[in-house]
Amino acid sequence: MSSLIEPHFASAVLLTIDVQVDTLDGGALEIAGTSAAVPRIANLCRAFRDSGLPIVHIVRLYLADGSNAEPVRKDLVSGSIPMLRPGTPGRLLAAGLAPEPVVELDDELLLSGQAQYLGEHEVVLYKPRWGAFFGTRLHEHLHTNNVDTVVVAGCNYPNCPRTTIYEASERDYRIVIVEDALSGLDERGRAEMTNIGATLYQTEPLIAQLVDTPS
Repeated sequence: MSSLIEPHFASAVLLTIDVQVDTLDGGALEIAGTSAAVPRIANLCRAFRDSGLPIVHIVRLYLADGSNAEPVRKDLVSGSIPMLRPGTPGRLLAAGLAPEPVVELDDELLLSGQAQYLGEHEVVLYKPRWGAFFGTRLHEHLHTNNVDTVVVAGCNYPNCPRTTIYEASERDYRIVIVEDALSGLDERGRAEMTNIGATLYQTEPLIAQLVDTPS
C-alpha cells in the first residue's frame, strides 16, 4: 500500500452516517442492512471512545415542510409520515451508538450548524445534503482535532456515505471503509472505493488495529 493512502489510526476519526431510528428496520426511511450493521457500528464507537479517538455522528433532520431537503425528497419528507423530523423519536441515534448517559439531540443547535458534544471527543453534526462536508463544519472540526484519516461506517453506501467519501478524498484524507458496518455496500462499491484509494476493513480487525496503535 502506498504511504500516501495508508491509514494513520493514531490520528483517525470515526464517522457514523445517518444511523438513526428512522433508517432502521421498520423505520419511516428503512434502509436494508442498517439494523444488522448497528451492533458492529456500536462496537466501533466503543473502541474509538476507549482509545480516546474522535467520533462524529452525522445526522439528517428534515423540517416538516421539506424546506431543508433536496428537491427530490421534498415531497417525501413533508408528507403525513414524519421522517427524521425534529422532535420525533425517529431522528435519534440508533441505540448503542451514543455514550451513557444518552443525551437528547438538540435539534435547534444542530440545525444552526453547531456541533453537539456527547463527550470530550464525540460530537453530532447535522448535514443539509448527501455529503457530510457540504455546508457543515466537519472539515474544520477534523482539522482542529489533527485528523488525517476518516473511518466511515453507517447507512446506505450509494447515497450519503459514498458522497462523503468522495468529499473526504477531495480534501486529501486517508480513508477507511468498514465494509461490514456500512449498509448498501456491494462489490461494485468496493471496487469503486478501492480505485480511489480507500482501504477496506472488517470491524474486528480494525478494532484490533486500534488496540495495537500507540496513542
